[in-house]
Amino acid sequence: MPVYIALLRAVNVTGTPLPMAELKSICESLGFTDVKTYIQSGNVLFRSDAKEQAVADLLDAALGKKFGKRPGVMVRSTKEMEAIAGKAPFPEAKPNFLLVHFLPEAAPKNALDGMVAPDGEEAVVAGREIYVHYPIGSGKSKLKLPALKPGTSRNLNTVRKLTEMARAMEG
Repeated sequence: MPVYIALLRAVNVTGTPLPMAELKSICESLGFTDVKTYIQSGNVLFRSDAKEQAVADLLDAALGKKFGKRPGVMVRSTKEMEAIAGKAPFPEAKPNFLLVHFLPEAAPKNALDGMVAPDGEEAVVAGREIYVHYPIGSGKSKLKLPALKPGTSRNLNTVRKLTEMARAMEG
């Protein structure tokens, strides 16, 4: 049974509070097994026989029922997460200053058009992810990039940790 990593949008850090124990319980009620959460920012790993998009839809619908609106759930397989962590650009960037923005679908070809990066931010589009290096940190950044809006972000340290956890679950 494959291992999936689900990344919730707008939960805990900037949005709706959701205790990770409750997220785990919701996942288990959907039939997901070996459910594990990581930190309080809406990261959950689990096994499911369902396809990636079906898993994302199920979890998003369940959370939508709880919150009154769907927060957005991005799901990646272990193999995808390994590739995302492995091909991160900007090797000179501190891992906590390099964010991977996970999108629900491939970024449009013009995703970086109109980017306003007053603090020297750099971005690279890679399919369903946009990597952004924030030289002064994302919290202080004044970056404007509309293509990021439908997604959720994790810094490279978190991406690496989730990848490591998923690999361990795969055995």
